Amino acid sequence: MAPLLDLETRILIVDDDPGIRELTAAFLTGHGYRVDVAADGAAMRAALDRAQVDLIVLDVMMPGEDGLTLLRALDPANAPPVILHSAIGEDIDRIVGLEMGADDYLAKPANPRELLARIRSVLRRARGGSGSGANSPAADRQLLRFGGWRLDPTGRQLFDPDDVLINLSDGEFRLLIALAEHPRRVLSRDQLLDLSRGVQAEHFDRAIDVQMSRLRRKLARPGEADMIRTVRNEGYLFSVDVVRR
Repeated sequence: MAPLLDLETRILIVDDDPGIRELTAAFLTGHGYRVDVAADGAAMRAALDRAQVDLIVLDVMMPGEDGLTLLRALDPANAPPVILHSAIGEDIDRIVGLEMGADDYLAKPANPRELLARIRSVLRRARGGSGSGANSPAADRQLLRFGGWRLDPTGRQLFDPDDVLINLSDGEFRLLIALAEHPRRVLSRDQLLDLSRGVQAEHFDRAIDVQMSRLRRKLARPGEADMIRTVRNEGYLFSVDVVRR
């Protein structure tokens, strides 16, 4: 039997199909989550206004405001993680959803246990791994420092040389961690997938190039060379020294 989770973890299911909403809610409730449901965008916004939500499972194909429209409207700095749930499982739909900031993408019909596993995985990443260290004081954390930048793997924060917090999607953050932990070394696309996504790599193989491009833009500074270099036919190189302290 699955272990009981923190009953304060709140998940919002957004789907226009009442059967899917209620069955998914009942299943997740049985595994220790507090679950709210919404049938459309208006109900989703009302639910987010009522209570703090830890994760959204968002249907893509809905009448009126579809899931991608609702995802685009979320504030990336404050929104909870989002798992897109769609009857359309084409690669291009996954890529678009992930590029827009979704944390995962699951095609319908999905085994409820696979959805549960994806939810647990996304929540672990959002909380910085084990969850026990995510609230530690910054002074107690080991930071990755490079070219004046500071990367906090535990707090999941990136600060530029001007001490400005840079917003990264989950995919961008995981790619940066993989690169910064292997500086001055060419990493192939497959290696980056293994390091940043592990067993879920197959779901992201077409999206990694998009996320890498977005990450490079966020790391770019006028008059300075790119920290991420493309090595033709080989992969990517993080071209700066990294100090862990």
